[in-house]
Amino acid sequence: GELPTATQYDEYVTTVKRHTMVHEQLMRLYQGFRRDAHPMAILVGVVGALSAYYQDSLDITNPEHRLLAATRLVAKMPTIVAMAYKYTVGQPFMYPRNELNYAENFLHMMFATPCGPYTPNPVLARALDRILILHADHEQNASTSTVRLSGSSGANPYACIASGIACLWGPAHGGANEACLNMLFDIQRQGGIEKIGEFIKQVKDKDSNTKLMGFGHRVYKNFDPRATLMRETCHEVLNELGLQNDPLFKLALELERIALEDDYFVSRKLYPNVDFYSGIVQKAIGIPVQLFTGIFAMARTIGWIAQWNEMIHDPEQKIGRPRQLYVGAARRGVVSKGIR
Repeated sequence: GELPTATQYDEYVTTVKRHTMVHEQLMRLYQGFRRDAHPMAILVGVVGALSAYYQDSLDITNPEHRLLAATRLVAKMPTIVAMAYKYTVGQPFMYPRNELNYAENFLHMMFATPCGPYTPNPVLARALDRILILHADHEQNASTSTVRLSGSSGANPYACIASGIACLWGPAHGGANEACLNMLFDIQRQGGIEKIGEFIKQVKDKDSNTKLMGFGHRVYKNFDPRATLMRETCHEVLNELGLQNDPLFKLALELERIALEDDYFVSRKLYPNVDFYSGIVQKAIGIPVQLFTGIFAMARTIGWIAQWNEMIHDPEQKIGRPRQLYVGAARRGVVSKGIR
């Protein structure tokens, strides 16, 4: 692909804004979930159900159908994620406002109510925008591979994205920033900043099961380049909201300081990664920890769709068939059930 011209950009933004609403009947689907359902359970069901409501864009061999489905997914994901949040807290759904940009609109649908006006904070909107950009795509990770494998069978794009959401839900993949915040909550419950030294000792102890979440990365063996921008964003948000002295955020910043100065972490290149900072930013904005992976899914949908479309566009594309090497028992006879 190529970067769009100014005209192409404006046209696509207008097109996306025309598709931000969801089918009214789809809104009733939320009522089938328990109020305490995990947001990712809701997202898997609702996104998968989109194919039942938008049947005019399911022919994956038609480029126009693919573009329409891609645009709908990009446009509707913020609405769907925000509705999942509103449903779980018992508040009415908020319709999108198309005069707002992508991030502002999401904040509006999350935090506005019919009781009064809501103006998105530009610092928070910019922070969310950065989170969405930095999480949009990241090579052949587990969820992206899942989307491509699902798509290789000819499944419709809504089903493919739902499969990616299901994979992202796994704590080893999309739950990293949620795990990071839960770690901070645990330290806070144990005594806060005064207990950081004890926590660090446990992390260094090989016989301890204590893990330092939000530091280091499987791909980035040195510093996570995304973390540089998110660190700056994190401090901007905390300053804007006056949360520098909030106990939880003071704890996070102290943990950051120790990790950047302690030889144990520096020598092992265990620097804060993007999950550490994005979790802090989302918590400061007011996004509940349970919804962090939903925000991740909203951001990654763009990457999933791009990867899916690239694969479908390939004339040599075939159904994925990962190979297995059997290493089980040797050939055995069947023993009669009565004498086993």
